[in-house]
Amino acid sequence: MSLFSRGTWPEARRIGELLRAETVGGVLLLVAALIGLGWANSPWADAYGSLSAWEIGPLSLAAWASDGLLAIFFFVAGLELKREFVAGDLRDPRRAALPVIAAVGGMIAPAAIFALINLDSGGLAGWATPTATDIAFALAVLAVIGTHLPTALRTFLLTLAVVDDLLAITIIAIFYTSALHVLPLVLAVLPLGIFGALVQRGVRRWWLLLPVAAATWALVHESGVHATVAGVLLAFTVPVRKRGLAEHFEHRLRPLSAGLAVPVFAFFAAGVSVTAAGGFGASMRDSVTLGVIAGLVAGKAIGITGATWLVQRFTRARLDPGLSWWDVVGLALLGGVGFTVSLLIGELAYGPGTVRDGHAKIGILAGSLLAALLAAVVLRLRDRHYRLIAAQEAEDADDDGIPDVYQRRTD
Repeated sequence: MSLFSRGTWPEARRIGELLRAETVGGVLLLVAALIGLGWANSPWADAYGSLSAWEIGPLSLAAWASDGLLAIFFFVAGLELKREFVAGDLRDPRRAALPVIAAVGGMIAPAAIFALINLDSGGLAGWATPTATDIAFALAVLAVIGTHLPTALRTFLLTLAVVDDLLAITIIAIFYTSALHVLPLVLAVLPLGIFGALVQRGVRRWWLLLPVAAATWALVHESGVHATVAGVLLAFTVPVRKRGLAEHFEHRLRPLSAGLAVPVFAFFAAGVSVTAAGGFGASMRDSVTLGVIAGLVAGKAIGITGATWLVQRFTRARLDPGLSWWDVVGLALLGGVGFTVSLLIGELAYGPGTVRDGHAKIGILAGSLLAALLAAVVLRLRDRHYRLIAAQEAEDADDDGIPDVYQRRTD
């Protein structure tokens, strides 16, 4: 068995289409975050604060963005995760092992580094902040540096990030639920079951599904568990192999997630006032900021690369011909581009608008930027090699455009 083998052609084609969509979403996310950050530090910062605090019903606009809109993001992530493990190449346990183990390593190492730096600082609550990988942001970086990263490595990055999302939402549900109210959580099973029964029967009518999904979200929110968990639970009820519902929901909701939900959340979450956080110098002296940066940059690189090395060390797996460990290091550094979920965990750990939440956000922004720059350097140095691989695949393609290496796998 080889690590980062190309897999099947249908899966490679689907991953390629998905990555192109995520890249566009990453650019929108980056633009929205920069607007929010700039506005929060402009002479019109009070207007930004008023907009964030503007209440609509029971929640402020900023809370609706993190609790409501991100549920759409996690619904789409849940669909992708289920598809990968039910109908994708990762239904094979041998193929699934590498990204799963790498994702676990990429969460343990950053959390451990953050904890070591913050043992005596009172900031230990944010230990999970640097553990997340933002696939849209990471792919936006790839689009900027223009690398011809092989499909196998792109697939690995996507799958790792999807598994990372599942682990992150599990952490949120277990460790960042401050007060659990059992009755609403039990009651949420009823609309969740109704939603599952409807989609299993192939129902696509939004006016039937949306009220039931909203009821599930509201009850999970009232239970004290973060409402984004509802998005993942709803996604797991959608059938993948039959009726085409998973594709239908992804087609309808992915543009909404990438084009609206995540950018709006980033606009509100990234808008930290450096002055309110005590100034940039003060934030960079806080162990929370330093822990987040070290976790995202060093922790992700060590965790993902180390876990991948352990897989090949204790199995018969070897790197696919034509790839080197520098490719793994570059990809691991790119995994340190944490944003959406990291910002969410920071808010849950320290409370929105607090000084340490501001410091955590500065750490996320600085750490993600540094990880992106280092990844760009490594991957650009390898870009010529990636171009040769792409050219070879193009030369080997049959008349139907399918490279021979994929064709042999699908015959």
